[in-house]
Amino acid sequence: MHVITSHWGVLGRGLLVSLELSAWTFLFAAAGGLLLAVCRISPVRPLRLFAALYVSAVRSVPLLVLLTLFVFGLPEIGLVYSLFWTVVSAMALYWAAFFGETVRAGVRSVPPGQTEAARALGLTFRQVLRHVIVPQALRCTVQPLASLLIAVVLNSSLAAAVGVTQELTGQTVLLDQQYAQPLVTFGAAAACYVLLTLAIGRAAAVLERRLAVLR
Repeated sequence: MHVITSHWGVLGRGLLVSLELSAWTFLFAAAGGLLLAVCRISPVRPLRLFAALYVSAVRSVPLLVLLTLFVFGLPEIGLVYSLFWTVVSAMALYWAAFFGETVRAGVRSVPPGQTEAARALGLTFRQVLRHVIVPQALRCTVQPLASLLIAVVLNSSLAAAVGVTQELTGQTVLLDQQYAQPLVTFGAAAACYVLLTLAIGRAAAVLERRLAVLR
């Protein structure tokens, strides 16, 4: 335990980097996922086809392979960014596919009669999405999106495999290499991840109850 008590600041900074990495990833994935979901239900066939192909292709590639492709492949074609933002970009593009499918499932849970009534009132496709479909779909997807956020947080540890050693898992690996106490160091990292997932689950439960009251 001396390793942890004397280096809690290192693990704390690693945890903050993991949170920052996860937050940016989830934010960009949410934006991309909403766009994909809209394309999947769009009356425009090319948009539906593009979104379907994107989701199928991305979900068929392991995240670590995509991270490696971005981090080591993009510089070869002249696209050079900071390592942190390269990882965020790769993870956001990956998780956007899952986010989009989650939102689309929520959209399908909205009764078709409400959409038909909105169109009968003269609302455009964009207005129907904004005022009728998306708000209800998001209420139905609180728990699935919380599960997705948990997956983003846990899989942020893969960033250490491509050189982002500042995040929690990367800092844990460095500590273990220095002190050779994997049970203690990785046990502490595991405890941090458990606390994060519990906090996300709790927040999702509270949000779901509040949204249920507003229905």
